[in-house]
Amino acid sequence: MYRILRKTLGIGVVTEKVPVQHDKNLEKLGIEVKRIIDKRFHGSLAIREVDAGSCNACELEIHALNNPFHDVERFGIHFVASPRHADLLLVTGPVSRHMQAALLRTWEATPSPKYVIAVGDCACDGGEFGDIYATCGGVDKVLPVDALIPGCPPTPEALLRGLLACFARI
Repeated sequence: MYRILRKTLGIGVVTEKVPVQHDKNLEKLGIEVKRIIDKRFHGSLAIREVDAGSCNACELEIHALNNPFHDVERFGIHFVASPRHADLLLVTGPVSRHMQAALLRTWEATPSPKYVIAVGDCACDGGEFGDIYATCGGVDKVLPVDALIPGCPPTPEALLRGLLACFARI
């Protein structure tokens, strides 16, 4: 035990400090989103993310919104587990036939006024799956969609821009 401790103290710290990065475009975009959220949603936007049959690439980018670099909670955006607490539904993937009923129930459980944003090429128009026996196609064939965020997958910045575009239309 003492041998290991002595070796550890002798070597010292071998890792580098992570450089702090500040993305000015992200900051500007976030402040603009925060201003709209403060005005329209009284300071807090609750989002329920629904995977309607995607490959999970869009979900990874949505999860990146919550990482320490993007940290969208500082702008008043948070993700909720229940559609009953949500203001907005972020739907990813082509709507599979098996998820159609669940998506409709989620929509009905969301209190009004409610908004739907289709995230990714698959959710926008069915993507490479299109309208086949296993899918209904894009989200707009099942629910009324307020905004589309294309991309395969869209980046976290594109997701924030899409939120901003959705609020500009409303």
